[in-house]
Amino acid sequence: MKTIFKVVLGCFLLITGLSCSTDIDDVAPIVFVSIPEPDSIPDPEPIPEPKAYNYLALGDSYTIGESVCETCRFPEQLKLGLQSAFPKDSFSLEVIATTGWTTTNLINAIDNKTLKPNYDLVTLLIGVNNQYQGKPFSLYEQEFLELVNTAISLAKGDKTNVIVVSIPDYAYTRFGNGNTSISTQIDRYNTFAKEYCLANTIAFVNITDITRLGLIETNLVANDGLHPSAVAYSKFVERILPIAKTVLLQ
Repeated sequence: MKTIFKVVLGCFLLITGLSCSTDIDDVAPIVFVSIPEPDSIPDPEPIPEPKAYNYLALGDSYTIGESVCETCRFPEQLKLGLQSAFPKDSFSLEVIATTGWTTTNLINAIDNKTLKPNYDLVTLLIGVNNQYQGKPFSLYEQEFLELVNTAISLAKGDKTNVIVVSIPDYAYTRFGNGNTSISTQIDRYNTFAKEYCLANTIAFVNITDITRLGLIETNLVANDGLHPSAVAYSKFVERILPIAKTVLLQ
């Protein structure tokens, strides 16, 4: 019995001595890891459902794309740009535009259609034929406002879904032959449209300066010597697309 006691005591003293001689810094810390219960693990984020967007383009020859292929006109190029930006979503495009249309013609065309106010994006580019046909500027002032309000109503009643595009300057084509009086008149139309849009917080995109390179960069003019080319329309889209993406993300 005494022998067992001595053995136990010796072991105790040995362990105690080792404990006392060990530096506390050499002791590995004990880390407690909290493992969540199965019920507390958050569910994975749901995958967003694909969206279907409706785009309406209103205008004249600059919207229908006179003298360029159907996919070359700016509304089609804008649609393709949006599809690339939102590959999981789908886009439908409706174009109401004809070469030679004035604001009056566009208003009548819209009135003759049954359109639902469900468009996620509406672009409006109109006025050059008012200038070309010598219509009173007061008519444009009146009917441009009417068309903007129509565009808003078709864009789900939300003006932030509308983008107004400035009128190209055909003075810088073979047809316009650098006629400065054309440019002066185009400036008047665009200034009115821009100031109205700014005053009413409606997006306005200036593309007129692009077309004013047409006599130097002839690839910006279509083969008819009057209308923008596919290259020019692609430059339009470079400016319109970022705003259109913002419209769809809001």
